[in-house]
Amino acid sequence: MEPTKKTHSEKETGRLEAFSDGVFAIAITLLVLDLKAPDVTVAGASATQLAKALFRQWPSYVGLVTSFFTVLIMWVHHHAILRNVRKTDAWLHFANGCLLFGVTFVPYPTSILASYFETPAAKMAAAFYAGTFVVIAICFYLFIRAAFREPLLSPDASQAFIQKTCHDYMFGPPAYLLATLAAFLDVRLSLAICTILWIFWATTITKNTRA
Repeated sequence: MEPTKKTHSEKETGRLEAFSDGVFAIAITLLVLDLKAPDVTVAGASATQLAKALFRQWPSYVGLVTSFFTVLIMWVHHHAILRNVRKTDAWLHFANGCLLFGVTFVPYPTSILASYFETPAAKMAAAFYAGTFVVIAICFYLFIRAAFREPLLSPDASQAFIQKTCHDYMFGPPAYLLATLAAFLDVRLSLAICTILWIFWATTITKNTRA
């Protein structure tokens, strides 16, 4: 009977991870689809005109890079967290669902930021963008609290990883809130904070997985 129970537990976690992987993949794909062909006259466009039109789309490239790597790093963290989980329950599924809802929403504020970056509404667009990650950071913290409950943990779960992850994620919501408030002062400052944060999360997961 013991092998049967173990297989059942692994299957629960596997389904959760497979569903989540699909959602992360869709969110990243939607980010790329937001890039559009430059608005120039195709028939008579010169190489110089096309080059200038491509360059004018630089806010879209900035938004794509920042959002892409943020979603990618969230996926890496999500995978590392669930490596320590043996089974699932309704609370973990709902917490995971809230997190995935935030992930699928990322392409929208990214599109808004790219569209309004060079307009008088740029500060509001940047605040909306950074504010989205405030909500996602809260959802991620709730997700790890739901995942790291004793009945769900694997027998070989890393307590050092669990403690470090819970500690680090406490700083997520206030850090992104700072980026949101910074948007009303300077859009570039807000984006810089968001960029620094995804670099921080990338460094954090690299260190934590060695814990």
